[in-house]
Amino acid sequence: MFPFPGSSYQGPAPQYAELRRCPQSVVKVPTAGGVDTWLVTRYEDVREAFADPRISRAAACGEAAPRVGGSMHTTPEMIISMDSVEHSRLRKLVAGAFTVRRVEQMRPRIKAVVDELLDEMAEKGPTVDLVQQLALPLPLTVIGELLGVPRQDLQTFERWARAFATVDDRAGGAASLEGLAKLSEYIVGLVADKRAKPTDDMLSELIAARDDNDRLSEQELVTFGFTLIGAGFDTTANQLANSVLALVSDHRDQWDLLVEQPERIPVAVEELLRHVNLFATDTTGFPRVAIEDLELGGAKISAGDAVVIALASANRDDAVFEEPDRLDVTRGHNPHISFGHGIHHCLGKSLGRLEMQLALEGLVQRFPDLRLAVPASELPWHIGEINHTLTSLPVTWGS
Repeated sequence: MFPFPGSSYQGPAPQYAELRRCPQSVVKVPTAGGVDTWLVTRYEDVREAFADPRISRAAACGEAAPRVGGSMHTTPEMIISMDSVEHSRLRKLVAGAFTVRRVEQMRPRIKAVVDELLDEMAEKGPTVDLVQQLALPLPLTVIGELLGVPRQDLQTFERWARAFATVDDRAGGAASLEGLAKLSEYIVGLVADKRAKPTDDMLSELIAARDDNDRLSEQELVTFGFTLIGAGFDTTANQLANSVLALVSDHRDQWDLLVEQPERIPVAVEELLRHVNLFATDTTGFPRVAIEDLELGGAKISAGDAVVIALASANRDDAVFEEPDRLDVTRGHNPHISFGHGIHHCLGKSLGRLEMQLALEGLVQRFPDLRLAVPASELPWHIGEINHTLTSLPVTWGS
């Protein structure tokens, strides 16, 4: 039954390795939603599936779409729910803000945020919760400033955005729906404020696109706002917290190497993105539906079939990665697919990389003996439908 048990931040469930070794790695499996889905597990097949326009995100949002289980709610107005022309129309409006060049221009400001948070950490120490002290406030502050969310609103906004992103099917998705409603209500008010008094931020630019050129509907404008904020901080926050845990607890030799050679951190970030399993169901969190008959990895997929792309499995494919289950912060060849592929590849990947790099640089330089303050077995996790989320990461340093 999919999702498979046994997935953790340390890696995907063991069934994926078994499936990758099968003659036909794209297999149909029963799911918690009561329907069968095609499960794509090998690296090359995953890349092909991401790039194939016949495997549709938009079709998965339709009323008659097969449900594979879970309660992740997306709407047709979300960019992550769109295909082809509609997706490109929205993506072009914000793509310029996330280019490598534009993101690099943000380096001094992001470093200043990191330094401020680490200064506070040093003052509060020698024991702090790294989730609350760094992993959450860093990306939230950055994406909030990018979109023009007033700083005094960020703490409240974080609670709603995390509720929206941290889906838990056991609760029927009620918290996610409440977070979605609160985010939408807030963005409606923020849009009204910025329409009256535009500022130099992305949301004001989106409003101008709506009002001057009518390229965004009002609903698209509001939905785009909270989608970017939710996606812009929760994933980075989880990735940073889980990566620090992996380094200081499971792979201490790799942490010590970065302390001695911090110049390796950009390469280390790529390896952490590959190795640390962020997704609770080992997918991108969003199923797809075939809109035409097609063949993938030797499987004949029919129009209307559900398709789940196992991204974490692809990142452990030994046909691509040497010793894929080993964390190696010096790994050279590392074409990981953690940011996806095709039209839905992560728009904010350069920003996420930079935040990870600067946060790790600050930690290894200022807290070289950083370690867990509690046994790893006592760390509190929220395992929802999308991410492995540490709700707290107590760390300490010094004698």
